[in-house]
Order: sequence, then structure tokens, then C-alpha cells
Amino acid sequence: MTELPRIRPEDYCDDDLPRLTQPWWQTLPRGFHAMPDHFLADNDTRWRIDYTAGVDTLARTGLACMAGAAALPASLNVRQQKEERDLVAFYRQYLDSGDPQHFFRPPTVRPRIQRGPVARYHFQPEDGQAHTLQFRSPFDTVNPALSERYQAHRRNRIACAQHWKHHGEPRPTLVMIHGFVADPYWLNTRWLALPWFYKQGFDVLLYTLPFHGRRKGALAPFSGAQFFSQGMAMLNETFAQAIHDLRIFLDMLRDEGSPAIGATGISLGGYTTGLLSSLEKDLSFAIPNVPLVSIMDLMKSWFPVNLQFPLFHKVYDTDLAGLRQLTALHSPLTWPCQVPHKGRMIIGGAGDRFAPPKHSFLLKQHWQDCDIHWFPGNHMLHLDQGRYLKAMRDFMHDALAEKSVELSAERMSGEF
Repeated sequence: MTELPRIRPEDYCDDDLPRLTQPWWQTLPRGFHAMPDHFLADNDTRWRIDYTAGVDTLARTGLACMAGAAALPASLNVRQQKEERDLVAFYRQYLDSGDPQHFFRPPTVRPRIQRGPVARYHFQPEDGQAHTLQFRSPFDTVNPALSERYQAHRRNRIACAQHWKHHGEPRPTLVMIHGFVADPYWLNTRWLALPWFYKQGFDVLLYTLPFHGRRKGALAPFSGAQFFSQGMAMLNETFAQAIHDLRIFLDMLRDEGSPAIGATGISLGGYTTGLLSSLEKDLSFAIPNVPLVSIMDLMKSWFPVNLQFPLFHKVYDTDLAGLRQLTALHSPLTWPCQVPHKGRMIIGGAGDRFAPPKHSFLLKQHWQDCDIHWFPGNHMLHLDQGRYLKAMRDFMHDALAEKSVELSAERMSGEF
């Protein structure tokens, strides 16, 4: 039986927060990033929220220093500034089209997917197999002017994932998308208790985003550094490849007979999960975990990255609404969710200061007041995680039942 959460959905104090209207990049208040996040909570829960929020703020500053330092050289290059302004104008037509499929085009080539063994310290199921999957990505940029530059990242051209598959008949598959810099399979295996979900009867696919893990450049200072450091035009293409390569893995799962597929993701992975849900109509469920929804508003709240905004305004010759619009093509707030309403759920941290609760609140509105589960922790310390994992399990079970897909009763009885 699922335990009740410490924080109920109605405990989030949203009276002073904006109601989402489209186009969100124009209607969202300029000071949205600074709006407070308040929860009604008892003293014990309040202490947990405040303590973890303080820890998050310190850790966030360190990550912001790394990300800002990686992006600054390109921002200061005068020649690249003019080129970047010309490049981003190309994407306006796709935002204006009203259909995300025009930009996030389905794969037209089915590459051969190679399977290999996983590392000995990775999860090894007793009643199934675990493989590392990889293929040479056939992705090419939507903007032809960026093709040569993008393809120069040779390591990024190899898409990879890890797949845990039960013996016997195909099972429903849980797709997990990691967060920014947090790509190691072992980390995500433990962070979201993925072996426990496997024991509930799910096959599991852990997907590696572009420029992370094995896909990062040899000279990149850290995993994921090139994801955001190459300008807004390249960021659009990076998300295009993220979806393109993931769709090839989804096609593989369908070809192998998986009766249902759902997705979850942490942070940047939650953002990508939200984007995926606007493109894939047959996802049984989508569960973003501590997601962001507006990259620009997130950066406005991150010190010292927020000190670079005068430079961003100069480079792109626009205001905050214009900067939001440059990233709107891949925001989950821009496109309608295609997942059935009973398959939409959000996990949010009350003390999260990497992706503050107000981001989850906006997504909840956009997803037509979908289910949300708040835990009294931050972006990294998921206190009461056992409660939300059980809530996820029961929610996923109900979402599968909507499509007449069931998990075995003995597996569903397992405790966390």
C-alpha cells in the first residue's frame, strides 16, 4: 500500500504565482525566477525543506561556476556572436509552425544496434540479461549550416544506452533519462532504485544524452559541458539529436515486442521526458522528476551564471522574452502533451533550488492539473524517496491498466 506523502499537492502555496498562458515566453513575468516557493508544513517537514534547500544552493553555485566557465569563451568571441544571431533566426519557422514534429523529425534510417556486456560493477539481473547498446547515429542537423560543425563531434555520433531485459515474454519498459552531468549508469541505477522497478516486472532502458558519458568530447572539461556551451542554435540541434536517437531505441523496443513503454527522467532528463511526451503518442506514462521547464528562467536564478545575462542580451540582441523564445522550441511548456492524462505525473522536491518547485508547478498547469508528488528534499537529496517510488509504481501500474497491460501479481507485491 502506498504511504501518504508528507506534503500534499495543495500544500504548495501558489497564490502569487502566474497562471500559464501561451505564448509562455512572452506572458511569464520577468521576475518569475525570483518568485518564492512556499509550502504549508509542520515543523519537522519544514526543517527538512529548509536544510536541503540550503545544501542545494551551495551545490548549485559550484555547478553554475563550471557551466558558466565552459560557455563564456564562445560568448566572448565577436565573430561567433554575429554568426550565432544569424543561425538562431533559422529556427523561428519551426516554432511558428505549431507542430513539434516539423523540427523533431522521426528517424528515417534504422541503424544496426550493437550489444555488448555491461561492466561487472553494474546491475546484473538474475532472471534476465543486461547489455550495453550502441549505434552510429544517422542524425544530421536540421539547419544545414551547422551540419559540419555538429558532425565534428565524433564521439557524440555514437548513441548509447543500457538495457535490462527479463527472460521470456517481452515486458513493459521503463525508459530512464539522466540529468545534466549525472550520466553514469551506476549512479542512476541507485539514485532511482531502478533494480527495484526491474523486480516489479519492468524491463529498463537507461539512455545517455548527447555530449554525456562516452559521447563527450575528448577535450571537454566534464561530462555534459558541450550540451549547453555551444550557443542556442547548437542547443536546438542537441535536443533534436537527443530525441532522434532516443526514438531509434524506442523503435527497437517496439520491434522486440515490448507491450508498453513509459519514460521518466531526472532534472534535464525530466525536461527531455516532458519534450518526448509531446512527440510520442503511444507512451503509456511520462514522469518527469525534479524537472526544469524554462532554461532561461533557471539560469536567471543560478549565481554566478546570472551575471552573464547582459552578455546574452548583447549576443542575441534581445530581451528576456526573446531569450526564452530562443529556447522555446524544446521546452515542455510549448507543445501539448500527447500522453493520456492518467499517464502524466510529476515528482518535485520542496527544497529543490536547482530546478525550483515553481518549474514543476508550471508543468503541472500545462499538463492540465496532472498528478504531482512533493517530497521534502532537494535536487540531490530525495528524502522520503521510498514513498514516491511506491507512488510511481502504483501510478505506472494504473497507467498500464488503462492500456490493458498488466504486471505479474507476485512482482507487484514486492516492497521497496
